[in-house]
Amino acid sequence: MKTEVLAISLIVLLTVVSFGTIITTQGALGEGDWITNYSVEDPKTGQLMVEVNFDTGENQTLSSIFAGSELAITFTVDVPSTSPNTVLNLKTSMLHSQIEDVYWKLVSQDYDLIAYNPNSQDVSFYQTKGKLVLILYGRVPITAVRDIPVQYLIVTLYSSGQALDNIKVRVVTAAMDEFDTIYEQKAEKLQSLKDNGVAPGYIELYGNVLNESRVQAEQGNVEGAIGMLNALSVSNEPASSAIEGLFLPLIGVLVAVSVVLGFMFIRGRGKMQYVLLVLEDQIRDLEGLTLRASRVDRTISTSLESVKDRLKSIVGM
Repeated sequence: MKTEVLAISLIVLLTVVSFGTIITTQGALGEGDWITNYSVEDPKTGQLMVEVNFDTGENQTLSSIFAGSELAITFTVDVPSTSPNTVLNLKTSMLHSQIEDVYWKLVSQDYDLIAYNPNSQDVSFYQTKGKLVLILYGRVPITAVRDIPVQYLIVTLYSSGQALDNIKVRVVTAAMDEFDTIYEQKAEKLQSLKDNGVAPGYIELYGNVLNESRVQAEQGNVEGAIGMLNALSVSNEPASSAIEGLFLPLIGVLVAVSVVLGFMFIRGRGKMQYVLLVLEDQIRDLEGLTLRASRVDRTISTSLESVKDRLKSIVGM
């Protein structure tokens, strides 16, 4: 019976993901063909936030970027060939920095710019083979508060109105930053479970809940996604098939929670009565599971009791 409940929950979960996920596409600009590397720093502290090098494949994010952040972006435009009559343009969409008094700082002094004005949002230059290195200062605009991460366009390289390359950074809210931190901790925990030989069924279902939390967060349901991650806090993971049998229904309940959160976010509470009733049934099953677990391991029983209380708070029982 427990296995059937789990299977049904997983099927419904996949339906939620298919229904709720919005797939966006964007035109390929030959990323890395012209702008071969860039780094993003906090101009106040000099802290490195993002570093990307398309030549070496390096891509690391060391700190989150928020709306309103002051940024200093150092980047290289590698011009592959000379075309004397072709003008290339760089344009930023950032606001003027409140720390620096210019937008641009020319690093490669041997590269000529056209009517260079460091306080303009645009920079132009003739297509001459070589490497142009610039530092761009600016501020990410404060937009409407949304928990969906935004790929914010920092700078675009174009010629004759055609975009050739660009730099985008991931801008998040404080809530999304909290999710990212907890998610990273849970991902490390998952790897630890694998390394320590925890029961495969538990690992698989733990990973499924982890993945669904990311889906929910990317759709803007950050609060629900954080709740899902916090519900994964279990002090004693099953190391044997006997105790694994106790945990499978627990993870099934967590999957059901993700179903409820997804539907509540996408469709609204008014159409959730049936799903909530299903979840209430699973909470009652969890009460029986907690009693059985107490005969095997008191710590496991306590953990199940904690999860049960969280679920009750969600449905208002």
